[in-house]
Parts: sequence; C-alpha cells; structure tokens
Amino acid sequence: MNSAERTEQLASGQPVVNTPLRQALAGSQMLFVAFGALVLMPLITGLDPNVALFTAGIGTLVFQVCTRRQIPIFLASSFAFIAPILYGVQTWGIPATMSGLMAAGIMYVLLSQLVRWRGTALLTRLLPPVVVGPVIMVIGLGLAPMAVNMAIGKSGDGSAVLVEHNTALWLSLASLITTLLVSTLAKGVFRLVPITAGIAVGYGMALFMGVVDFSPVREAAWFSMPNFVAPEWNWQAVLFMIPVAIAPAIEHIGDVLAIGSVTGKDYLKKPGLHRTLLGDGLATGAASLFGGPPNTTYSEVTGAVMLTKNFNPVIMTWAAGFAIALAFVGKFGALMLSIPVPVMGGIMILLFGSIATVGLNSLIKHQVDLSQARNLCIVAVILVFGIGGMAFGIGEFSLQGISLCGIVGILLNLVLPKERPH
Repeated sequence: MNSAERTEQLASGQPVVNTPLRQALAGSQMLFVAFGALVLMPLITGLDPNVALFTAGIGTLVFQVCTRRQIPIFLASSFAFIAPILYGVQTWGIPATMSGLMAAGIMYVLLSQLVRWRGTALLTRLLPPVVVGPVIMVIGLGLAPMAVNMAIGKSGDGSAVLVEHNTALWLSLASLITTLLVSTLAKGVFRLVPITAGIAVGYGMALFMGVVDFSPVREAAWFSMPNFVAPEWNWQAVLFMIPVAIAPAIEHIGDVLAIGSVTGKDYLKKPGLHRTLLGDGLATGAASLFGGPPNTTYSEVTGAVMLTKNFNPVIMTWAAGFAIALAFVGKFGALMLSIPVPVMGGIMILLFGSIATVGLNSLIKHQVDLSQARNLCIVAVILVFGIGGMAFGIGEFSLQGISLCGIVGILLNLVLPKERPH
C-alpha cells in the first residue's frame, strides 16, 4: 500500500491493514467466509473440492492481474452452473464438460470486449431484467427437486436411497435450521458463514448417528496432488454451455456495483467493467483447464469486506494463496467427500430457493410490469421452458435448461413489440 492509499484509508476511518501478518489473518478470514459455498458446489456436481479450492485461488489471482489489483473481491465456484454441469457430466463426462466451461469463459471475454467497444448499453438492451430475472429463477427452481431428494436421503435424481428416510430428515432439518438461524440471528462475521455452520452441525449429528464413513479420511494422505482433469473437446458440450454464461455475466455487474457501493468507488469506470468481465472470463477459463468449476464474484466476501472495512485488495491475494495451499491437503478433500447427502440437501433447500429469490428480486427492483402482455409472455415462457424441461434437438445436439431459456428470452425480447404508451 502506498502513502496516498494509506492517507485515504486514515481519512475515511478505514482500518489500515498494512503488515503481512495482519493481511494474512484478514485473508484467511475472507477464505473462511467463502469456504462453505466454495466447496458445496463441487460436492453437488461431482467435481473435486480440492481442485475447486485451487482454481478459486488461481481465478482470484487472474482477476487481480486483469483489474490491476484495484478491487477487493474473491472469485470461487459459481452456483449458476450447477444444473448445466450435472447434465454435462452425466451426458459427456467431466473432460468434455470442461471444454464447454472453457467456451463459457470465452463468452465472458467476448462480452468484455463488447462492453469495451459499445459500453453497457447494448448489453442492457440484449439482457434486460425481464430476461435475466426469470432465467435466474429457473436456475434455482430447476434444482429444487434435487435438493428435496438429497434432503430425504436419496441421490440427486431420486433413483437410489443412500440414507434411511427418517435419519435423513433429522440430518437435513438440523442443517437447514442451523443455516437459517445463523443467517438471521448471528452477529458479525459469523452471520456471513451460514453454510459452513450448517455443514458443521449436520456433520456432527451424522457422526453421532453413525452415518459417516470416516475410513477414507483416515486412509487419505496428508498432502497429495488434487485430481486435476484436462478439458477434452466436445462441440455438443460447447454449444450447450455458451448460453449459460449470460445470467452469471449480468449477475457479475451487480456484484461489481455492490462492492463499489461498499468501498465508495466506481469500479465500472476504473478499472472498468470490461476489465472485470475479462478477469471473470479468464478465471473461468483457467478453472476449466484443471477440472474446476467456473468462477464468479462472491457476495459473501463482499459482505465481509463491508463488515470489516478491510478494503485493501492485497487481502484477497492472501486468501487466494491460502486456497491454493489448502488444495494440496489430501485429508481435507476426503473429509469434504464424507459429508452425508442429507446434510448437503438441507442446505441446498435454502440455497436454491435463495437463487430463485434473487431472480424475483431483479424483476421487483427494476419494476418490471407483468400486467403488460409483452413482459408476461417473456417471463411465462422462460419459466415453463426452464422448469418444465423443454428441449429442442437437431441430430445429437439438444438445447435445454438454462441455455434454452437464455436464448429464448433474448429472442422474445427482441421480437415482441413494445407496448406504446397511452
């Protein structure tokens, strides 16, 4: 931190975090806040949590390079990609799915150049709230059956019983209630880690009830290489994943505005939205090279920045370093993989519902008038196509889910005539 930045922090009443030890402690706290959501996403999709930690660290560092380390933000596993990754892994396998995620990262990069060339006006025209809101709702509501299946002890698709029904309900409800209570009643930094608290309580109960198989943790090495997976070209996965990047890209803008309101700076101008989108895209592309989930900016960490007023971006460098180091602890990965399905299911009930609520809030916040036939048609078609599982196929290629919703929403918004004011 230079003298001008130090003077600015002192003048604004911000705590000066300028020693390496203080920065390291603050960085470890930021990783702790992001931790629950970071590892939950790969556990749901069948990816390696150690790889997710490694790619979160790498992605954050890439983002910092692209934005010239001006924004105190941490990047990690994006929940918007859960459904597409699940479908991709089941249909084409992890390596092929990674090629699709690489394409999604390239889509971010192209959007960044579009913003650099034309500003945000064209992006807003193509992706207004009436399109983005219901697409985000589909992301959450489309995953609701998976959350319920896991909460009652079944596999995500409901095809197999993994934990006895009554035992599963006790575990899932304990995890859910803990997450709810911490979200609403906890104070300070503890309010920012409801997922971690829910996992801890649910896991503790599962140990007491004899549901956890702890032998893989005992057998795992303390230090080992994460299970990196290189991408393998698959044009079907690529075409399937590209449209999925639309909703998270718009959400990214909201996150950048949020951290800007916390720090009192306009990051859309400096370093610029094109740089933040570029950083997000390159971070997602880098994650796919190692077999990790796509990266996105974490609002939990933004909340921690607001609470602690530690605005120095160097703190996120430390958080990234800790994430990379933890990725090579073999016993950690084995411990994460031993979390019983009902524990994750209980938390996912709240998590997926929250994602749907974000989409609903987008419609309310931007005052989208659903009494207008045009708006009603766009929202209705997106919701039913997404939740109902509509699919269009040509040969071996099939377009469905979030990808289909995004494309249909954009087309309807461009084609349907706007109502003339009376």
